[in-house]
Amino acid sequence: MPKDEEKKVVLPRTASDLQRLKLEKLMKKPDKEVIIADKSQGYNPRAPLEFIRNVWGSSAGAGSGDFHVYRGVRRREYARQKFVLEKAKREEADAEYEKKVEVNVKAADERTAKKRAKRLKKKQKQKGKKPRTEVKEKEEESDEEESEEGEINGEKETPSDKLTSNGHNRTDSS
Repeated sequence: MPKDEEKKVVLPRTASDLQRLKLEKLMKKPDKEVIIADKSQGYNPRAPLEFIRNVWGSSAGAGSGDFHVYRGVRRREYARQKFVLEKAKREEADAEYEKKVEVNVKAADERTAKKRAKRLKKKQKQKGKKPRTEVKEKEEESDEEESEEGEINGEKETPSDKLTSNGHNRTDSS
């Protein structure tokens, strides 16, 4: 009788209670193996009979039970054909979806590559600007020094002296 008192019937009221009870049951015997079922293979209808010995029809002489047999065979065949058609549609839809995903991934990669190139170009431009400004400042300083030297020697630079052979200003051709 003491064993009966130990066993209390506990009814789970919520999903978490049910889960807790299942876990407690598993943990009572930790050395017992737990078998986890594999994923089911899915429904696969029985292949049609290769040869039907008795061909049923509405002719005279058919037995009283033949119609029911015929109806069952016809129902199974229609179910099999429906399954085959649905499977073909599903495979076609999956292939179309995979193609669409592939196109979307390719387009996303192209956009990403384009934006990456733009970022790198901007970064290079930022890197390139800093030294150029320093170089321009040095050029301006050297131009000022040359003009000062020219003024000291009594030579003044005219605007036509600053033009290059093709008619552009020297300071603009950097």
